[in-house]
Amino acid sequence: MNDNKIREIRLIRENPRFRRYPEYKESGVDWIGKVPKNWEVKRLKYIAGLNMGQSPPSEEYNNDQLGAPFLQGNAEFGLHHPTPKIYCPTAKKHANPDDILLSVRAPVGAINIADQEYGIGRGLCAIRPRTHQLKRHYAKYLLEVVRTELHIVATGSTYDAVTVDEVSNLTCVVPPLAEQAQIANFLDQKTEQIDELIHIKERRIELLQEQRTALINQAVAKGLDPNVEMKPSGVEWIGEIPAHWNVVPLTKYLESVIDYRGRTPEKTGDGRFLVTAKNIRNGQIDYEISQEFTPEDEYQRLMTRGRPKIGDVLFTTEAPLGEVANVDDVSIALAQRIIKFRPKQDFLNPYFLKYWILSYSFQSDLQRYATGSTAVGIKASKLCLLKLNLPPLKEQKQIVDYFDQKTEQTNKLIATEQRKIELLKEYRQSVISEAVTGKIDVRSYGEER
Repeated sequence: MNDNKIREIRLIRENPRFRRYPEYKESGVDWIGKVPKNWEVKRLKYIAGLNMGQSPPSEEYNNDQLGAPFLQGNAEFGLHHPTPKIYCPTAKKHANPDDILLSVRAPVGAINIADQEYGIGRGLCAIRPRTHQLKRHYAKYLLEVVRTELHIVATGSTYDAVTVDEVSNLTCVVPPLAEQAQIANFLDQKTEQIDELIHIKERRIELLQEQRTALINQAVAKGLDPNVEMKPSGVEWIGEIPAHWNVVPLTKYLESVIDYRGRTPEKTGDGRFLVTAKNIRNGQIDYEISQEFTPEDEYQRLMTRGRPKIGDVLFTTEAPLGEVANVDDVSIALAQRIIKFRPKQDFLNPYFLKYWILSYSFQSDLQRYATGSTAVGIKASKLCLLKLNLPPLKEQKQIVDYFDQKTEQTNKLIATEQRKIELLKEYRQSVISEAVTGKIDVRSYGEER
């Protein structure tokens, strides 16, 4: 447990409005510790019914709303309730309205509430509290705490999944029914407050990102000089450009274009860091989002098509489409759905090319040639149809320097907001854990308000 989390818990426990229960007893479970004297500790199977999902053959799914809405796993989960993408008339396992949906496959432990009847696949377990033992309202918060045991089990397995026995044997803290309702009502109020703060921070990040994109689009489409003479670009969606600029095909000034589609090597725990489409975000390679590696011999085979060098532009062709970053480490391996551009140095600055790809102008052009329904992408053969706004090389460098400074400032602001969100989420989980395990007495919280 990190220092921040310890401080969060101490603040909760020391809050004068949150008293401790008058008497405690040992729970017999290390991670729970002591619980109020009149509470019980039981296995989940004794206080709720469990229904593990089962997946019919894929040919029995449809998009025409025939049969029950069907959930394969947590990919359809929303903030509170799932959003079904497919339907199935032959689903063998179902969740009823108000059942708690628990993900039992990667990522294990995600939770949603069924807002209607669903067919459920093997990635989910529907949990139905027994009314005389467990209030549904309280049960969701309880599972948000006790799912920690599932994370430990899943991490120790070869496949990130848990069995019905492992779910049914979860250790649950069970207060009297009246107290369950009081705890749930308290947590509704507190989590709503925290979630609202998180939403404000997330919206702040969105506005900063929009501001950054608008700034990029203005500079790469119109330049830094507001008084420069303009001319028609000849391209409707670009509009006017500085009179000394040109609009050319994207591939005209590229030394090489290497498509890594279909060449993802086998992933292992060691070797070269494998940059996938998931790692490319907001103009950078994010080495934390997805950490996969490829063996050295596989890396050598893959790199016969062209090794990356500093500054090369990586462009994602699908899932997601249109993300871009410059290579900052030549030892990386590149996965499928990534195309590597190497500009001709005498004509095109690779960092300017990155900013152009990030612009509204390029992204709108990109969508004109994208195809696909569930996973929108672009074929390498279509790249020559995309346009590039090309200032003189010296001016490209000026624009890059300007944006490097601006994006650094924006990225720091975004990082600050993201850290605040992380702390709020930690605080939220700490409040839930402290209330559910009886470390704070919230029974009179509503009376003090």
